[in-house]
Amino acid sequence: MRMVKAHAFGNDFLLAEAREVEGRGDLAALARASCDRHRGVGADGLMLYEKTPRGASMQLLNADGSYSEVSGNGVRCLAAWLASQRVEPGRPIEIETDAGTKSLALLDGNGARFTFRAAMGEPEHVALETIDVEGTAVEAVTLRVGNPQCVVLGDVTQERLHAIASRLAVHRRFAQGTNVELATVEAPDRVRILIWERGVGPTEASGTGACAAAVAAMQFGGAARDVQVVSPGGSQRVEWTSEGLFLTGWAEIIAEVTWRAAASARG
Repeated sequence: MRMVKAHAFGNDFLLAEAREVEGRGDLAALARASCDRHRGVGADGLMLYEKTPRGASMQLLNADGSYSEVSGNGVRCLAAWLASQRVEPGRPIEIETDAGTKSLALLDGNGARFTFRAAMGEPEHVALETIDVEGTAVEAVTLRVGNPQCVVLGDVTQERLHAIASRLAVHRRFAQGTNVELATVEAPDRVRILIWERGVGPTEASGTGACAAAVAAMQFGGAARDVQVVSPGGSQRVEWTSEGLFLTGWAEIIAEVTWRAAASARG
């Protein structure tokens, strides 16, 4: 099975054309096997795509085989792969996702690394609520950025990530699970985060998570409408304008691989 591995700030994905998985049975099992970091190729998710005249359509499965509507870093990885084959400066690359079409403007391309400004749409259902987490009242900002998000403003520590974020990700409040970010406003133009990604666990970066954390920080934490969101993998720019959210950052192609264990991973 031919695949491409790419990452954006350490948030990594396997990209495979949809025709590569025809007849392979259980796609969730395939995602779990291929994303396994010891027995597979290793990634935070498996993205299946079909090329279109303007870019590509995609379907995303998390590392545990669960479904995801969209990934901000994932669409950038796919756009980087398309751009590496046919770079056309000034022409947007459109990625069709289950959360709508995302248009990415190529800002720079250098070897295997490509920088894009992606139109991520408007945040939806932004609300401040209190959630009971095993007897502790946690104030959180809930919203959708194409996928479900839960942001907790305050201290950003590994201890809180495992004690609070991990439990919120599978909390009964969220029927389909949620991505969770711990976020703190370090300056009006700078937000620091840690991420617990639905179906994955801790990740070095998240595009939609950066957008969600920025919205929460802007709405309830005093941040400006144009911020750098800093995660363990690096810094991404998030702008919230009258036209919606825009996410700027790079993605890098790591390798083109042939996964020889694919046959044994069939459902």
